[in-house]
Amino acid sequence: MTGTCRRKSCNVGLVVVGSVALDSVKTPFGEVHDALGGSAVFFSIAASYFTDVAVVAVVGTDFPERHIDFLNAKGIDTSGLSVESGETFRWAGVYGYDLNDRDTIETRLNVFEGFHPRIPAGLRSSDFVFLANIDPELQLAVLDQVKRPRLVACDTMNFYIEGRREALLETMRRVDVMIMNDSECRELTGEPNLIKSSRAILEMGPHTVVVKKGEHGALMVTGDGFFSAPAFPCESVFDPTGAGDAFAGGFMGYLARSGDVGTPNMRRAVISGTVMASYCVERFSVDGMSSLEPDDIEGRFEALKGFSDFETEPA
Repeated sequence: MTGTCRRKSCNVGLVVVGSVALDSVKTPFGEVHDALGGSAVFFSIAASYFTDVAVVAVVGTDFPERHIDFLNAKGIDTSGLSVESGETFRWAGVYGYDLNDRDTIETRLNVFEGFHPRIPAGLRSSDFVFLANIDPELQLAVLDQVKRPRLVACDTMNFYIEGRREALLETMRRVDVMIMNDSECRELTGEPNLIKSSRAILEMGPHTVVVKKGEHGALMVTGDGFFSAPAFPCESVFDPTGAGDAFAGGFMGYLARSGDVGTPNMRRAVISGTVMASYCVERFSVDGMSSLEPDDIEGRFEALKGFSDFETEPA
């Protein structure tokens, strides 16, 4: 059984391949149990405010139907969401007051352990593809199924840098953009300086590296130079889970909507990703992004421009 696309057409321009999970999270500000989560979920919800997006992932038979209904109601194509016999991937974590650090309490892969991405025929010609944080062997399998996308971006994690390095390097030779956090960049290259680390990653294949630095913003490095963007100064931060995936969703969604992959537009895409991440952290699970209006996103986009403008006098 698979999820059903409720659009008249399932042809979309942006596809994400990643995880759909049920998360249990505790922070100093509250906790949730079996809340909607997973990299593909945070990404697709953020991207859905900019463009049509499809999810390729797997869930178990225990996955609540209301979550699939919610994704479809957001206009997200779930035709690539497989429902397999067994339990859905579950993750549990605890954050202290320093929300940059967390302790993983439990990880149960369940049906995700046997996940082999199958891209529906109607999605194989998508122009934009995001390979979320999954085994690089699976990322390579996705690249073998899609047909000459205009731009492919990829995420990874320390576990794969340590244990799947050769497959990861092969994947990186076939993608356009790497989106990683600062510790992953340093571990991958052995270079503590993020500018030097990012340039080393460029030599591994991608033409662009976007470094997520949490509350310290984001850094984008290309062969022509670099761009540094601040984080949006949120007054209320409840749960940072999924913020990096929401950033990637805003980034890729913006590029897919405009169809412009030039460096100036990628800078604007970084700001869009920053805006979506800021909404993500303000509530638990996906609640911070679930009911935004276009004016909300545009207003925060303009506010972030104003916060970082050092030439214009404040109003």
